[in-house]
Amino acid sequence: MERHRPLAAALASVLVAGGLLATATTAGAADTELARNGGFEAGLADWSCSAGSGAVVSSPVHGGTKALQATPAGSDNAKCSQTITVQPNSSYTLSGWVRGSYVYLGASGTGTTDVSTWTQSAPDWQKLSTSFRTGASTTSVTVYTHGWYGTAAYQADDLSLVGPGGAPVQVPAAPTGLAAGSPTSTAVPLSWSAVPGATRYTVYANGVQKTTVSGTSATVTGLNPATAYTFQVTAGNSAGDSPKSVSVTATTTGGGEPGGGDLPAHALVGYLHASFANGSGYTRMADVPDSWDVINLAFGEPTSVTSGDIRFKLCPPTECPGVESEAEFKAAIKAKQAAGKKVLISIGGQNGQVQLATAGARDAFVSSVSQIIDTYGLDGLDIDFEGHSLSLQNGDTDFRNPTTPVIVNLIQAVKTLKAKYGPDFVLTMAPETFFVQLGYQFYGSGPWGGQDPRAGAYLPVIHALRDDLTLLHVQDYNSGPIMGLDNQYHSMGGADFHIAMTDMLLTGFPVAGNADRVFPALRPEQVAIGLPASPNAGNGHTSTAEVNKALDCLTKKTNCGSYQTHGTWPGLRGLMTWSINWDRFNGWEFSRNFDAYRW
Repeated sequence: MERHRPLAAALASVLVAGGLLATATTAGAADTELARNGGFEAGLADWSCSAGSGAVVSSPVHGGTKALQATPAGSDNAKCSQTITVQPNSSYTLSGWVRGSYVYLGASGTGTTDVSTWTQSAPDWQKLSTSFRTGASTTSVTVYTHGWYGTAAYQADDLSLVGPGGAPVQVPAAPTGLAAGSPTSTAVPLSWSAVPGATRYTVYANGVQKTTVSGTSATVTGLNPATAYTFQVTAGNSAGDSPKSVSVTATTTGGGEPGGGDLPAHALVGYLHASFANGSGYTRMADVPDSWDVINLAFGEPTSVTSGDIRFKLCPPTECPGVESEAEFKAAIKAKQAAGKKVLISIGGQNGQVQLATAGARDAFVSSVSQIIDTYGLDGLDIDFEGHSLSLQNGDTDFRNPTTPVIVNLIQAVKTLKAKYGPDFVLTMAPETFFVQLGYQFYGSGPWGGQDPRAGAYLPVIHALRDDLTLLHVQDYNSGPIMGLDNQYHSMGGADFHIAMTDMLLTGFPVAGNADRVFPALRPEQVAIGLPASPNAGNGHTSTAEVNKALDCLTKKTNCGSYQTHGTWPGLRGLMTWSINWDRFNGWEFSRNFDAYRW
């Protein structure tokens, strides 16, 4: 019966038989509790939580009066960690109590095999425990707990690391070599020299903490244009933070314009039916008049709704008589660019449903869109996701911290493209009012469910990418009545609708009526008004006289009618229209009126 007795039990019997049990117990006495503030009674002291995800709550708790609660986001798993001094070649036991779904407890930097344990579901407090042995030169390890991307908040309490203690960790020295790179209108890149013993660096702008990173560089974003900032950095580890470094000053560029900032002060944006015909007739790229400053190629479409694999081809001659060759098309694009125009690939449209529900779809999107941009030498990307491309999952209620995969993956994909192509990358978006301004009343399925989950679903995308966004031109057409900031409903077809909808973008608004969740105003140079070029182009056509009234009101505060705007914006970028083809069909009325308007 003793054939399979555990080794530990067999050793214990030998120790008892040899009278050495007391010695074994004495050897274990050197083990101590090494985790600091493992019960979170001192708040988040000694703990660092990613992306500000951690907080201390008084209920629920496992022991004492407080516990950790950390909330994952779509791109953050709410990792809370502490670096602890240990001894080499020593054994340690890590344990803690957790609540929630997909909660992890682990240790990294062990010098041997890093360990972790997790629970898929813990409706009530559940103990997690694991152990490890340090390597021959290991003097510190990092213990952590985290959740999973896009899941609900989790709780942790009474976290413990038991084993031999090590020499005290010293607070690192202040960083040296702090330098600022080339600023943009809203961001400044910084770099500095590594500090021995540092596990984190905290960046300050004008004395205010901006970000914490593990490496020796960071880009501070969300800054004001044409403004001087003073930056400092501290180095930190489990013992604390160093004094601040010597400061460096940098000034953001003027105008506050992200990629594509060399657009004219007032620009005309149009969609060119490059891959299909729909009754308006085919227009060759070379035949697009100089009136158009941004030309969006309609459309790049996915191979399937969820593939993320985007394809673009010129309209076949059987559908579009007179279509140019690929070589002629590329040459015409270069000629437009030489004349100062921007040519973008527009993804989506009415029929091109795109749902980046997985990391694989996200990566396929980046790869395939890059291939289109590189093949045709384009200036950037227009996101025209419509229909059911974007919707919010139940429980995703804060546009500032989205958790829905199709939202999070789109944001990550666009940021990756922006990083690949650099500061001149042009990014535009053409959402419908349902996905933007309707968010003033409704956001997603709502706190109790039952609403259309697509309501306001573009808001987290716009907000996350606002520092990269060249132009937002909401489609002020094919829309139902939308409530404006005057709490009155406004209907498409006249100046009033464009005034009210644009005022919301330039003023900002509380999302779903929540005063604590205000969608911040966009800069006027980031905003254009989207309209149909002719009565044939879509519901909500607006006469040129009414278009001019809207421009008068928004840029000069004249001809406003009954709606009172919250400001005057002479820097409003311009107009977008669907489409260049339909404008040609209508004798170029829309573009000629734009050319004639006096800003």
